[in-house]
Amino acid sequence: MGQYDQLYELYNEHDTDTLRALQNLVDLFPLVESSVALDRWKEINEELEDGKEAVEDAFPDVGERFADLAARARQEQAFTGLDLYKKYGRPVNVFVLDVDETLRSTGSTDNEIPRETLNLLTEFHDAGVPIVICTGQTLENVKGFAIQGLGSQIVHSGNLSIVYETGTGVFTPRHGAGTKQLLYEDLDDEIQAVFDDVRTRILSEASEELRKGCHLQGNEFNITMKPNFETGSEAAEAVIDQALVYELDLLGDAVATHGELGDASGHSVPDLTRAYYADQDPEIHAVLESEGALPDAAATDVPADLGAILERIDIGYYEGDAAEIGTLELSKVVGVEAAFDVLGIEDPFAVVMGDSKSDLRVMRWVQENDAGIAAAPEHASQSVVDHVESTDDLIFEQGRAGDILRMVYALNRFADEG
Repeated sequence: MGQYDQLYELYNEHDTDTLRALQNLVDLFPLVESSVALDRWKEINEELEDGKEAVEDAFPDVGERFADLAARARQEQAFTGLDLYKKYGRPVNVFVLDVDETLRSTGSTDNEIPRETLNLLTEFHDAGVPIVICTGQTLENVKGFAIQGLGSQIVHSGNLSIVYETGTGVFTPRHGAGTKQLLYEDLDDEIQAVFDDVRTRILSEASEELRKGCHLQGNEFNITMKPNFETGSEAAEAVIDQALVYELDLLGDAVATHGELGDASGHSVPDLTRAYYADQDPEIHAVLESEGALPDAAATDVPADLGAILERIDIGYYEGDAAEIGTLELSKVVGVEAAFDVLGIEDPFAVVMGDSKSDLRVMRWVQENDAGIAAAPEHASQSVVDHVESTDDLIFEQGRAGDILRMVYALNRFADEG
């Protein structure tokens, strides 16, 4: 009997729903100093072990693996895990995880990482799978919720790394001189001067409407304007569209001031900057068009010396959520590569989970290097959803990152057995 036929038999002939419910109770049972609670936990655990033993008896050759699958993964998750094992032939050996709107969601988890997700991550960590938290947040914020959710022992285990502020730095405790890597120190003077200029002026020179409608977020090398309105609302969409145009012009002016530029072909540098990024991103093109801000210049008018600077700088647009300027030399990809290096992961096969364009770059990087697979929540940026659907279609419901972790558990169990 083939593996797929055996899986069908497992889920059709056995009460796997009850096994998963019992396993969840065992895993998530609150730790309380109560003899009654402890006795109840023992009863549940014994019932779970009896159910798993029945599965093992029914499948003599693969009983232990199938008992684990039945207790950890739903039928579709187990089948997806088997499909991925057949396709890639190897287990996941590292997680690369965005946090906001990926592990947790303001809309469905009260902006907390669900306990189920944390428990599953703990199990993978205990099994030796490194975790790379990859986020735009500050290191202090990430360390705070990571310690609160996963515990100080895991965060300081030497097998967890934090890529913070979208690649500005990497923090990997217990790695000596490599514990904290300040990647921005490698930027040249020209790029640093451009970002210093933009950050200094971005609020002081903004229109009154933008100053009232937005607030500043980020760091020296990731300058983000966020709306002072509910994310995704009409007011937020309007002010972020205006902010995008403003940021492009401010960037162009800063590059003209600090870059070593020659002839601009009769066009202003801000206009050429608009043209460059409109050509790079259809969403930016659409915003400029709707704002009546498409320049007469075309991308082909951008001189080589200007293009050489702009190709190192990233413009991020998230409808109704954010407009940002960052440097591609401090992207999440750069941070993840640095994290893999310090963790000693020489042949990665990662699960990359995220919702934004900065996460998409990591997803594309692992795909291009045959180094992993990608998963995203259903509300992710459309370009992220398109990429994930075109690869392995690992789309999960808002706040349900644990579903992907269960699928990975199944994949790894098949890989363990070969």
